Amino acid sequence: MTVNMTKGQAISLQKNDGGSLTAVRMGLGWQAAPRRGLFGSRTREIDLDASAVLFADKQPVDVVFFRHLVSDDGSVRHTGDNLVGGVGQGGDDEAILVDLARVPVHIDQIVFTVNSFTGQTFQEVQNAFCRLVDETNGQELARYTLAGGGQYTAQIMAKVHRTGQGWSMTALGNPANGRTFQDLMPAILPVL
Repeated sequence: MTVNMTKGQAISLQKNDGGSLTAVRMGLGWQAAPRRGLFGSRTREIDLDASAVLFADKQPVDVVFFRHLVSDDGSVRHTGDNLVGGVGQGGDDEAILVDLARVPVHIDQIVFTVNSFTGQTFQEVQNAFCRLVDETNGQELARYTLAGGGQYTAQIMAKVHRTGQGWSMTALGNPANGRTFQDLMPAILPVL
């Protein structure tokens, strides 16, 4: 059963049977919003990029994005860059796979971001979401849908973080500006 998350909501990543999740996929989907023009509505391609920044004690130690598809330890993997969005028609346009069992013990948080590499604002995006899927069985666990557009070019979407014996996910949805994950670091640090 999927949990539709609201901004700031946290959920445990424990399975219903009490076991822990071992592998998850953070999926990202979006579509270009139609724009009214002189000759009717049309859409422009939107290139959003998903990134995962790995932190140890609030210090960034690795990142996975379209130019670095696998974390140095191999526990986090980006499936590849989608330059236009909307391909999945409700499915994932970009995805980042996290093997939670292999994440080194010193990594305590993984923050997922999305940014417009071409600098288009989220006013030009519709139906954007991130979702967390149990990669072992394909079951969607949680979904966070971006509400409305805005004059920003990025969002700090969600984070997974260690809690006691397992992991939790928190939906963030914080607007930010920047074309790359490096540009977003000042917006990421306050949510750690």
